[in-house]
Order: sequence, then structure tokens, then C-alpha cells
Amino acid sequence: MTSLTLVRRIAARPSIVFDAMTKPDGIALWWGPDDGPVLIAETDVRVGGRFRVKFRMLDGSEHESSGEYIEVVRPARLVMSWRWTFGGDPEETGEESRVEIDLRPIETGSELTFTHSRLQTETSRDSHAWGWTGSLDKLVRHFIEDTGSET
Repeated sequence: MTSLTLVRRIAARPSIVFDAMTKPDGIALWWGPDDGPVLIAETDVRVGGRFRVKFRMLDGSEHESSGEYIEVVRPARLVMSWRWTFGGDPEETGEESRVEIDLRPIETGSELTFTHSRLQTETSRDSHAWGWTGSLDKLVRHFIEDTGSET
């Protein structure tokens, strides 16, 4: 098994970023590696609660993931299981991995550390790195556009 870690600086305080990562209307702004739409975003943000997100990529392919919230410490930490319901990386079909999101305040907003672990292969890790990089870059851009300045 393998993992990936991505770090981003975001021009919004941790509580606002946390909401964007957990509320359906926030998820619709950034989820997915390209500019395709989020079709479904459902969340029950509590330990034992579940999430489900379905998105369409610009190439027309649809992907859906779901999981359970394992740890919820608003606004600093979110841990959840991760499983592709359909679409996604074929090497992960039927497998469950783990996503950890840590937010800490910095002078310009938040530093987000995103770790996706328990991935089956390096190829899968690279595929997820591409997908999460696109998603997190959209999240960063959203807050730059929202505030009208860069971090």
C-alpha cells in the first residue's frame, strides 16, 4: 500500500475552508480534477456519518465516491474512509482507503495538509495525486477569486 500528501495555502480561515470541504454547496465548488460539474454531494458530517459525491469530468465520464467520517474536529481535522462507488481508479475497485485533512491557521488564511493513504499501488497513488491536485487547486482558486487577492 502507498499514500500521497499534498499541501496548499488557502486565502480563507480554517473554519471557512472546513465548511467548503464538508458542506454540499462548498463541495460543488472544488471537487473533481477538472472543471466538470459535481452532480451529487451528500454529507452527514459527524463521526459515523457518511458522505457521497458524484461528479462528471469534461470528457463525459462520471465518477462517484463515498465513505464514512472517522474523525471530525471542526475546523482543524477531518478523517474519512474513501471508496469508489463507480468510475475512479480500477485498481481501487472494492477497496477502502483513508483521507486525512488537517487545517491550521496561518497569517494569510489556512494551510491545508491532505493525505490519502492505504492506496493499493503506486499507479493508483499517481492517479489520485493527479485528481486531488486538480481538486485542491480549484479550491485554492475559489478563495483567491472570492477574496480578489492571492496568497
